[in-house]
Amino acid sequence: MGYGREPLVPFHPLTELVIAGGTVGTADGPRQVDVHISDGVITALEEHSTRHPAGSRVMDAIGMYVLPGAIDVHVHGRDPGFPEKEDFGTLTLAAAAGGVTTVVDMPNTIPGVDSGGVLESKAALAHSKARVDFGLWGLIRSSSTADQLESLAQAGATGFKAYLGYAFSRSRRQVMYAPDSDDPDLESPPDYGTLLRLAPVVAALGLPLVIHAEDPGILAAFRRPLESYADVLASRPPEAEAVAIAAAAAIADSFGARLHIAHLSSSLGLRAAEVAMRDGSTLSLETCPQYLWRSDADFTQLGTSMKVYPPVRTAVDRQALIEAVDQGVIRIVATDHAPHSDAEKARPLEDAAAGSPGVQTLYLSSLELAKRLGDVWKALKWVAEAPAVLIGLQESKGRISPGFDADLAIVDPRRGTVFRPALMRSKQKHGAMEGLESSFSIVEVYVRGRLVVKKGRAVGGPIGRMVKPS
Repeated sequence: MGYGREPLVPFHPLTELVIAGGTVGTADGPRQVDVHISDGVITALEEHSTRHPAGSRVMDAIGMYVLPGAIDVHVHGRDPGFPEKEDFGTLTLAAAAGGVTTVVDMPNTIPGVDSGGVLESKAALAHSKARVDFGLWGLIRSSSTADQLESLAQAGATGFKAYLGYAFSRSRRQVMYAPDSDDPDLESPPDYGTLLRLAPVVAALGLPLVIHAEDPGILAAFRRPLESYADVLASRPPEAEAVAIAAAAAIADSFGARLHIAHLSSSLGLRAAEVAMRDGSTLSLETCPQYLWRSDADFTQLGTSMKVYPPVRTAVDRQALIEAVDQGVIRIVATDHAPHSDAEKARPLEDAAAGSPGVQTLYLSSLELAKRLGDVWKALKWVAEAPAVLIGLQESKGRISPGFDADLAIVDPRRGTVFRPALMRSKQKHGAMEGLESSFSIVEVYVRGRLVVKKGRAVGGPIGRMVKPS
């Protein structure tokens, strides 16, 4: 499939649509049925027929997989604040091209999303550009109050994100990695004390608390110049992840708060999470394709394109994460989509920006992993069903079922895709998944019954809506 800069296909809103003859990924397993859609909602799954309601439009999906649109609960759209890196237009175009029909954007944009008013302004900006539906995380600062969290919840925040070890610039209204700065402009980073103080509020609101799980004290103790990838791994040891998970889980459990661990990267962090869950912790885990497909050995080929935090670790870590995903211990695969300019990524290792695009490659890489594990349909739970539960949309998104939004990805299982820079719709073209081959390709993508991508070409303009927890 080609993702060049073709002119837009004219947009035709759909009232009645039948996607006919495909193998449909339902919650009960694959079925060869016709998906009937009216006004953006799935109305029925019926046995395949060549006769359809008068006036309906029919998409012939014979030989194709008809899958629920993916939900990426961890993206950094960079908008507002960093338009040179990404904006909601390019973010959601990349998402649509990859079969992702809902994205949930992190709050470390400018200004940081620390109040209901800021969230509402960001939502308005996103609505003007978004080609897929979107949700917004709220920000926890060390100075955050109960009133601020309540205002975020009232404005529709999906939940709250705490960046352990990341300070906040008061003048720029920006989250910054500066854990030991004496700059009076910088508010101290949120820490375990912040989590302990706010956990009762988070629990009362019933929304998830997401943490960047790396213990700041351990990172500070192991900081060093980055001259090789071995230095990257040594500077951010897996013990930092494990300690942060154990501490945050203990705090969350004390108050019944729902804790979600973003971008789990290590076998040691996984072990800490498993211990907490065995002890009854209400804990959910997320990992990313870069941790499931890459290891430190890939740095030789990928270079700074693979620099992300927490880092891609060893083959042993990768295998432990794969097994945890396969067994359902890790329920969510998201991307930590975090583009920079290609110039920022091309700097020497020490100065190269940390982050990689990923939203466009989420679905196809997950399908490929599931196929190699022996059950391609498992991927639907990782990227659609479980993410919908996390963000409170399990009654409307993440499944192909009557009454659900008609968010669909039509996938060809007979035609593969190689992730090449020329295909990428994000502003950053080179990333951690570059060169990976998937056995599948995206043919068409629908958001609430509206065609948004057809054979790599964007269809129509911004139609994305903000989604809020039910």
